[in-house]
Amino acid sequence: MTRLAGKTAIVTGGARGIGAHYARALAEQGARVMIADIEDGAALATEICGQHGKDAAVAERFDVSDEASVKQLVAKTAERFGRIDVLVNNAALYAKLSPRNFNEWDADLWDRVMAINVRGPYLMVRHVAPQMIAQKSGKIINIASGAAYKGVPRMLPYVTSKGAMLAFTRALSRELGQYGIAVNSLSPGYILSDTGLANTQHVEEERAPVRNSRAFKRDGYPEDLLGALVFLASADSDFVTGQSLVVDGGAVNN
Repeated sequence: MTRLAGKTAIVTGGARGIGAHYARALAEQGARVMIADIEDGAALATEICGQHGKDAAVAERFDVSDEASVKQLVAKTAERFGRIDVLVNNAALYAKLSPRNFNEWDADLWDRVMAINVRGPYLMVRHVAPQMIAQKSGKIINIASGAAYKGVPRMLPYVTSKGAMLAFTRALSRELGQYGIAVNSLSPGYILSDTGLANTQHVEEERAPVRNSRAFKRDGYPEDLLGALVFLASADSDFVTGQSLVVDGGAVNN
């Protein structure tokens, strides 16, 4: 089934971790994918092209917090594929953060989290939205977090940034709805991705408590998010906007 045939998607932070799963899922549904990351996504693009055709994916290195870099990425995507239909604002600073008390976050690190997790999605929208407005269609998917609903302790700048994504989604949906552009957020719970597992402090502090808080008493994996992502990227969600779809095994309900 190819629900995204003929569409072009940008996945920021798409070279590894959950973002790589997003890129593969969109390509599997027929989308041409721009894998945009500060890290090298060439190997993933080659893998996707090997499975879905030579034009299925391309990778570009960029810094989501730098406007010149964002403008260059968007221009390259439009030049390569001719259109931009789906934007997945996934790039975020999380796995490299060590949990700490609220008063132990220095201002420089706080600002860096906000630059990547909040300014980055804004810059992407600022430069992608004109393409979508011209087409009078588009899907913007902001990756928020179940942590913003639960108020997870010891990760204050990250949780704050993801709360900002929920408000950003609601406000932006009101502005872009007149152009046929849907703006929604996908809010994962704690997910055991390769990047997340690399930070043992996160695993030790979060894994068991989160699992126990869920209606489904198991760990969450990147594959658990893909159905929701494709739904929000496809025509199946054409009358859905300004919403946050929480995929966390029922933890937010408790």
